[in-house]
Amino acid sequence: MKNHGCYIYTRVSTAIQVDGFSLDAQKEKLRKYAEFQNYHIFGEYSDEGKSGKNISGRPEFQQMMEDISAGKDPVDYVLVFKLSRFGRNAADVLSCLQEMQDYGVNLICVEDGIDSSKDSGKLMISVLSAVAEIERENILVQTMEGRKQKAREGKWNGGFAPYGYKLVDGSLEIAEDEAETIRLIFDKYVNTNMGAGAIAKYLNQHGYEKKQRQNGTLPVFSAHFITKVLDNPVYVGKIAFGRRKNEKIPGVRNQYHVVQQDEYPVYEGEHEAIISEEDWLVARKKRSETNGKREKLYSLEHEHILSGILVCPVCGGRMYGNVNRKKKADGTLYKDHFYYACKHRLEVDGHRCDYRRQWTQEKINGAVEEVIKKLVDNPRFEAAMREKIDAKVNTSELDSELDGLRKKLRQLIGAKDKLAQKIDNLDIMDPHYSKKYDDMQSRLDSFYDEIEDVEEAIDALQERIVNIRSEKITSDNIYQFLQFYGTMYDSFTDAEKKEFMKTFIEKVEIYKEPLSNGQLLKRITFAFPVFYNGEELREISWDEKFTGESVVLLVRDVECDDRG
Repeated sequence: MKNHGCYIYTRVSTAIQVDGFSLDAQKEKLRKYAEFQNYHIFGEYSDEGKSGKNISGRPEFQQMMEDISAGKDPVDYVLVFKLSRFGRNAADVLSCLQEMQDYGVNLICVEDGIDSSKDSGKLMISVLSAVAEIERENILVQTMEGRKQKAREGKWNGGFAPYGYKLVDGSLEIAEDEAETIRLIFDKYVNTNMGAGAIAKYLNQHGYEKKQRQNGTLPVFSAHFITKVLDNPVYVGKIAFGRRKNEKIPGVRNQYHVVQQDEYPVYEGEHEAIISEEDWLVARKKRSETNGKREKLYSLEHEHILSGILVCPVCGGRMYGNVNRKKKADGTLYKDHFYYACKHRLEVDGHRCDYRRQWTQEKINGAVEEVIKKLVDNPRFEAAMREKIDAKVNTSELDSELDGLRKKLRQLIGAKDKLAQKIDNLDIMDPHYSKKYDDMQSRLDSFYDEIEDVEEAIDALQERIVNIRSEKITSDNIYQFLQFYGTMYDSFTDAEKKEFMKTFIEKVEIYKEPLSNGQLLKRITFAFPVFYNGEELREISWDEKFTGESVVLLVRDVECDDRG
């Protein structure tokens, strides 16, 4: 009687041991089976915490298949606990089985009682592998249906709470310190002509502090953040389901990408709304009229960080970000190459530029980031930066005047209310009723005029105070961030990096071609003065020909590498 050799393969999709399906339980069962059948075990392969939906994510399984094809050991069988441990994708199961049989190796599913060396065994494998795949799909459907049912019931589906809310025992509750900002965002968007970018700038310049979350690390408000708020029905007391969906990439097996959905169900939530239904509907209408941007299908996290900041070295127009999308050699996966180019090259706004060079974004971004890093790492810059943060803005006289106006306003409103009450209490039978009424009404009208004048004076004074403080507030925010630039920047998303660059830098100028030493950057103009050697600088220049009136730093302490 021939002594057969075998491999043992075990897999669990989670490290948790349940119902005898743990790796140890599977191995013990298979070893006893091999011992009973007098099989010699040449190798054991285990994939822990791996899904059975395909073989690409199972390194031990792939190693076993390579060992079989290489004839590493004289094996006749692969032993698995159940067919579902071998795989849940019917096509993968049958393909791998055929490959094994090409090398004289068959599959035995111990718990299912299936042996592919027998005629009935391969038929059973075909049927059960299809059933296993259907079971896997059913599990996904049931999981999604469970989440959808939670949404139907108005419950939060998991993940981080949206800005303005906090999670308490799995339910959303209003976080008042953040909800104030959410209300202001909708108020500005609905009742003014401000767009997302203008609202973000308003919040940053008026001292509103953005709380840093796990799902939002940028310390300032951005246009991207504002649009996410405006598009989220959670703020009107709703729960949306399926706003983003994992969709299969056509023509590629077992590969998916996230696609924003145009339509998705929205249910009444059990949480309290932050804004009114009326404001939500107005905001939705305005968004639909102004939001013409196409939804990205690929490279969802990528942003053109210096788009609109980088300027063309020929025409001076702003350069834009673009992508050259190519498929890899196997024709299946997309590979994106991002670059900056002059927008006037395509005759935008009636202008045309003949500068055709396209700059790799990674190279230009890296050069600018390196300059900022070396600038803020300079000890003298840090000392001046701290001095700027500690500087006080004296608006005490204006604040005192504002308090006086507010006190006067309260007095006028009180007098107006008392006079209105007297009018209501006039005796209509009084022979002088008409004269008294006209006199009181005239006085009441004068109160309203005076109240309006004081309110306008308060608004004007508040605006003066805000204007005085806004530059310091904006500078403080960015300077506070610059202190931690080296440790924070790399952890930012591309959208957050882009927002930082827009806040900190006004424009970046480059040479038409790299200089002989590899220098790319010609000049950086900052959005507000930065400190260096006790001076306020708005520009850093590497161009010796530059003779502008503004102070220029010919970088000595801030030397750049060959990237610029």
